[in-house]
Amino acid sequence: MLIKIRDLKKEFNSGDVVTRVLHGVSFDIDKGEFVSIMGPSGSGKSTLMHILGLLDRLSDGSYEFDGQNVNELDDDQLAGFRNKKIGFVFQSFNLLPKTSVLDNVILPLTYSDNRKNMGDRAKKVLDSVGLGHRLNYYTNQISGGEKQRVAIARALVNNPSVIFADEPTGNLDSKSGTQIMNILQKLNEEGNTIILVTHETFTAEHAKRIIRVKDGLILSDEVVKNRRFAKEAELLK
Repeated sequence: MLIKIRDLKKEFNSGDVVTRVLHGVSFDIDKGEFVSIMGPSGSGKSTLMHILGLLDRLSDGSYEFDGQNVNELDDDQLAGFRNKKIGFVFQSFNLLPKTSVLDNVILPLTYSDNRKNMGDRAKKVLDSVGLGHRLNYYTNQISGGEKQRVAIARALVNNPSVIFADEPTGNLDSKSGTQIMNILQKLNEEGNTIILVTHETFTAEHAKRIIRVKDGLILSDEVVKNRRFAKEAELLK
């Protein structure tokens, strides 16, 4: 088992005002799964992803990641754990501007324990997402779909235990979005664990399992019966 959370709660305090966002969430995610966490704006899904991705701390409950109780880790340990174990793909790409595609992908390796052959490792993952021909382009010279593929390559370069994709198709046209879902499905077929956060049913149904969240609670947790596949995507265009 990769992720185990029990009765997870999260609240935010602003002066005397307490805002409760997650009200006791429990589920497991095994290695190699492709899970969508789906819900409308304000449902708590993004807060849940930030906690699962070790970007924020829970207020109450328990969270084990790959056998480690993350509540016991201090901030530096969390940062190291996150760098080694987790890759992120965000809706807004979060790439460095005026920096080459290759250097954007190399960046996480500069914070890792293993800095050998960084350029070769970055080139390999860029090839895997069909961007071997864009290595020396600046990120402001490529399309939105290509930017998201760079973000996926950056997420992969440290060989993480899980990839979190937060609304990865939200800023893309339908063709580029299909290409991104094709890549995520292919990565899952190769054994990578994918956790996708989205408010769109169409996107969520590319996963194998959907956890639906509303008002800080889990409404349902089901296997996708009519799963969508993006095999028609032309990755290299």
